[in-house]
Amino acid sequence: MSTLFLVHAHPDDEAIMTGGVMQKAHQAGHRVVLVTSTRGEVGEIHNMDEAETRPKLAEVRTAELAAAARILGVDRQEFLDYRDSGMAGTDDNQNPASYHLAPLEQAAERLAAILREERPEVVVTYDPTGTYFHPDHIKAHQVTTTALDLLKGEGWEPRKFYWHGFPRSGLKAWAELSTRPDAPEPPSFPPNMGVPDEEITTVVDVRPFVDGKLSAFKAHLSQNGPEAFFLSTPAELRERAFGEEHFVLARGELGVPRPEPDLFAGVGG
Repeated sequence: MSTLFLVHAHPDDEAIMTGGVMQKAHQAGHRVVLVTSTRGEVGEIHNMDEAETRPKLAEVRTAELAAAARILGVDRQEFLDYRDSGMAGTDDNQNPASYHLAPLEQAAERLAAILREERPEVVVTYDPTGTYFHPDHIKAHQVTTTALDLLKGEGWEPRKFYWHGFPRSGLKAWAELSTRPDAPEPPSFPPNMGVPDEEITTVVDVRPFVDGKLSAFKAHLSQNGPEAFFLSTPAELRERAFGEEHFVLARGELGVPRPEPDLFAGVGG
């Protein structure tokens, strides 16, 4: 049984970015291991009383992640237990306990300890920009890369190491989709967000799992604002908007000519 090992920054990132490949791996009989770097304690709060929920948001989001993980077929979920860094320029971003300020070698060793136990065939995290420039996403990329470098020095590495990335053509398509009268306003994308299309190596069709992705995201109730693009997209448009997940193979060998249709292409087991 081969293992898919994912490193994310906050609860709910897994559902939005990799919920399809997680379900697909589970359905195919692979082991799915999710490492979440923080508990998202400085995130926004929706559907709950702000004053009551804020002091216990980490606990709330931990429970939400457990529910989402069950939907996505996660066999093991672990936290690195750093504090959510918030966005750049905020007070939370300067908290010495925040993830993005954590010593890189320390955080990498925490992750390496789990990697040593699992020895996964496939590892997934964000591209060097953190997909959308969030400090914790960038740190997750750095920590995962450093942990894999450490283990390579010990004589082991996964068969494949992937970066999740939004292709720039896909972001453009989302913007075009929003011109339809029944479509919601898309998220506001930072300049230069996304991976150039020619760098995408792997495009996974996850249309059969879009409903599961939606259910997993709904499990993160505290994060489901009324403007959430995922939730407000009409059902007939969801497959088009969320039916593919894209990756860049950073290390390892392609299993089939690009674009690969599956993270386990060429791996087997």
